Amino acid sequence: MERSKVLSALSALAHEARLDLVRLLITQGNEGLAAGDIGRRLGLPASRLSFHLSALEQAGLIRSRRVSRNVIYTADLAGIGGVMSYMLADCCMDHPEVLACCGASARHALHRVTEGDPAPRDHCSGITKT
Repeated sequence: MERSKVLSALSALAHEARLDLVRLLITQGNEGLAAGDIGRRLGLPASRLSFHLSALEQAGLIRSRRVSRNVIYTADLAGIGGVMSYMLADCCMDHPEVLACCGASARHALHRVTEGDPAPRDHCSGITKT
């Protein structure tokens, strides 16, 4: 993954609402959620939600598709995985201290997501979050 794309993705994730939005969409799998449902679940007004959705989509972290009158948003797992891989391998160069805390569980979580099991886990303890 290109450095500029990773920087764009990390910048997009550096906001509480956008991080919450990505976490929500990951739990929804390929079905995703309509924009209105996302706004209600996160308590975001339409104008703010649109701004956040656009930033995440431009960063390659979410995707949208039109279904009838609705726009459905899903997490772009390949985009998210690319950012995580870059951080672990390219940025941290598989440093043993980083891997001791996050490496095994992060790689396990990435594998689980790509295999279709999107339950979020704490990055170091491996505990499933609800």
